[in-house]
Amino acid sequence: MSSPASVGMAMRRAVARLKAAGIAGAQNDVRVLMAAALGVDRGRLVFLAEEPLCPETAGRFADFVMARLARRPVSQIIGRREFFGRRFRVTADVLDPRPETETLVEAALSGPFERVLDLGTGSGAILLTLLAENPTAEGLGTDISPAALSVARENSSIMGIDRAKFILSDWYEAVRGRFDLIVSNPPYIPASELAALPPEVRDHEPRMALSPGNDSRGDGLAAFRVIAAGAAAHLRPGGRVIVEHGAGQGAAVAQIFRDAGFCGIVSVRDLDGRARVLGARTSAAGRP
Repeated sequence: MSSPASVGMAMRRAVARLKAAGIAGAQNDVRVLMAAALGVDRGRLVFLAEEPLCPETAGRFADFVMARLARRPVSQIIGRREFFGRRFRVTADVLDPRPETETLVEAALSGPFERVLDLGTGSGAILLTLLAENPTAEGLGTDISPAALSVARENSSIMGIDRAKFILSDWYEAVRGRFDLIVSNPPYIPASELAALPPEVRDHEPRMALSPGNDSRGDGLAAFRVIAAGAAAHLRPGGRVIVEHGAGQGAAVAQIFRDAGFCGIVSVRDLDGRARVLGARTSAAGRP
């Protein structure tokens, strides 16, 4: 009877399989999956490389690798994602929080706010991060997906943040009151570009969070038009609105907010140097 594979051997075999399947970042993926299978931090793997895998852990790791070979995102396989230094639960019902979205959070934190509205909150990562960074603020997150709201509420509970409320709402439909800050990472990928997305995104993330379903113009900007049209009515005097947009959409999104009467329009680049976030504000008199 052969001895069980060691942690290191199982990882090497898994890396080879992922690479053969053409999956980029195979080594990092395998490290994350093995750490999750073992229930340890990734830094511990180097000390466990020669340890034998018990049958239960080996089976769990094998299931993880098979899911990755099916191009399921790593975050969905292990059920969590790191974002802005915190861990968030994710499922197939929410958009996977991405590093470029941290640019939006940083832009929001550059100014004061006590009441924030997150439109299309998904996992709640943006709103909960802002409230964690600003312990005196409170916020409201909206989504049209009850399943996504369930994930957001779970994240709020896990983080112990009771200053966030999550409601079912089609953009501003069920929103009452005014806010210092409105943030959103809305669907902005044109329907014509969905087929070209990586299968991890195209086949495993919620379509409604990727591309606007009522995008009659086909440019992916429908959500920005709705956000810009309703923002002033939900902002306090001097309030800000900050949105994430796609590469190459910056000028068009800026024009949408400019046409809606907003001032102080600024563009923020992500770590790759691409225009990724747009900020705008109302006047001190409370009008765009």
